Amino acid sequence: MTIEDRAPFKDPAIAKQLIAKIRDASLKPVRLMEVCGTHTVSIFRSGIRSLLPETISLLSGPGCPVCVTDQGEIDAFIRLSREEKVITATFGDLLRVPGSGSTLLKERAAGRDIRAVYSPMDAVAIARENPKRKIVFPGIGFETTAPAIAAAILTARSLDLKNFFVFSAHKTVPRALAALLETEAVEIDGFILPGHVSVIIGSEAYRPLFERHRIPCAIAGFEPADILLAVWMLISAIEKGEPLLENGYGRAVAPGGNQKAIAVMEQVFAADDARWRGLGTIPGSGLVIREEFADFDAAVHFGIEISDVPPPRGCACGQILTGKMIPPQCPLYDKVCTPLEPVGPCMVSSEGTCAAYHKFHSPPS
Repeated sequence: MTIEDRAPFKDPAIAKQLIAKIRDASLKPVRLMEVCGTHTVSIFRSGIRSLLPETISLLSGPGCPVCVTDQGEIDAFIRLSREEKVITATFGDLLRVPGSGSTLLKERAAGRDIRAVYSPMDAVAIARENPKRKIVFPGIGFETTAPAIAAAILTARSLDLKNFFVFSAHKTVPRALAALLETEAVEIDGFILPGHVSVIIGSEAYRPLFERHRIPCAIAGFEPADILLAVWMLISAIEKGEPLLENGYGRAVAPGGNQKAIAVMEQVFAADDARWRGLGTIPGSGLVIREEFADFDAAVHFGIEISDVPPPRGCACGQILTGKMIPPQCPLYDKVCTPLEPVGPCMVSSEGTCAAYHKFHSPPS
């Protein structure tokens, strides 16, 4: 019976075996990037970094939905909240993300009707309850949230709601990873691929990335042993010089993903260019609402265009998302930028790297 067959996410003995295998196999310095923000938090919470040999560096990548949302998109959300008769229904993490001169939280304090919701279906319910108001849902996130938001649009159509709108700022992961590898000064030897996204798109969605760049990739679950399994897979491939695309989360991720979720997403959204914080515009990496659903497109209804807005001065969130820096290297980190007074989104989101560092990282004395 192999390690993969013995449910490593539930067996502490397997975790210990994996740590020993990683230490034995790791001979040269490597830089591995975990793409998912949930992985970042799990790595910190479980102390995985302290268990790995010094040859292995773990970098946090562009896997926090709030963090990668472009500054111009944040400003667009804020402008929409100021529109007459608008109720903004949003995921809570967005409330405190700083725009150029405000936040949704500040706009709410100034009297705008802005409500935190847990699901896009909550926004549909608000639209039904407030037929004389316009409900705008800022659509952020990756392939994990896009199907649910697409389903909300389909539900609004079936209910003949004329007052429900989505501003789509969705982004897709595989093209961003390819762009990351082509970014100057970015050094990555292997990817710990996201679990939640992979459940939707499947392991084979990364095949073009892998075939083009021949970089070791391993999909991981969220238990500490899951992450250790992915690290071991990557280290083994790197040391052997045999890049592999591995699925270490087979209990949830199929090669073709969740075809029903993909179908719903593709029914409502089409691929388009998208702006990423830290990565700029990546062709084909975004999702826009298809023309046949334009009646639900907030950008169309309100005539909102994304402005080219620079990030907050001094904020290194873009460099952190691309693995060029770690939070303590940002001049604002834990000085000007704190969880109570965040300057950039990486300190706001529960999945943000700066927030995770602040909560779990103990700097050397």
